[in-house]
Amino acid sequence: MSLNKRSNPLVRAFDLKGYLAQRTAAVDRALHRLLPPATTKPDTIHKAMRYSLFAGGKRLRPALCLAAAEACGGSIDQAMPLACAVECIHTYSLIHDDLPAMDNDDLRRGKPTNHKVFGEAVAILAGDGLLTEAFAIAARCRGWPRYPHRVIIAELAKAAGSRELIAGQVADLEGEGKKLSAGQLKYIHEKKTSALLCCSVRLGGMSANASAAPLRALTDFGYNVGLAFQIIDDILDVTQTSEQLGKTAGKDTAAEKATYPSIVGMEKSRAIAAQLTARAFRALEFFRGKARPLAALAEYLLKRDK
Repeated sequence: MSLNKRSNPLVRAFDLKGYLAQRTAAVDRALHRLLPPATTKPDTIHKAMRYSLFAGGKRLRPALCLAAAEACGGSIDQAMPLACAVECIHTYSLIHDDLPAMDNDDLRRGKPTNHKVFGEAVAILAGDGLLTEAFAIAARCRGWPRYPHRVIIAELAKAAGSRELIAGQVADLEGEGKKLSAGQLKYIHEKKTSALLCCSVRLGGMSANASAAPLRALTDFGYNVGLAFQIIDDILDVTQTSEQLGKTAGKDTAAEKATYPSIVGMEKSRAIAAQLTARAFRALEFFRGKARPLAALAEYLLKRDK
């Protein structure tokens, strides 16, 4: 990657490794507690759900949710159900994304994909189970004056629904083998990736009962991080190996999917990602130094090599 590697001032001296380790452990404990045990009948489906949920994901979306709550003066405990709900939705989307009818991938997070282990039918149901459980988990939040339960559930449903996450997946499928414009590809990335990342930080802010101004700043941050993240993913799919990525490299090219490098070229793709990254960091200036974890997570996401 040729993005600017200089550390953002908000990030200097911040122990991101320690922060992520603590948050990942807390999220994993909560997920273990909130999800049905693997022994719950029928145990096949609960084993399949847990297989992908605990397959070594970095818990970046939950971490963003919790960090956004911190930036707004909220509580980690109160944000936790929402962080876990977002991770369940993200994992469901990966299970379905990897299916033969979709991206047909055999590797995810360095391990065989869910359908390779449990079969296609159970993988579909495991994704369905995680999506449904996400709303049950989110409903455990206490609700807040500005954001009662109905607002929280609607926020989650919008990001995961047919106008956001699913819209992006459909547009992605329909675009295979076609010559898409940069605008059409941006739409796919906005919906398929940016929507859930943006939802993660918005839910964190909501859990802190944030007013309109900080929520706008979080929305701006989440949108730009999400879009830049996916452009960088496009770049890495071309430049990295399967071992480095933990998933099959070059699959977008093989599936004749439009990517930023294929449409605008590698140099311009990197320039767009850098521009979006700068916008994301500018959005955090609103918090006047209270968003160091968010800034560190953004730098980790946007200046990564895998």
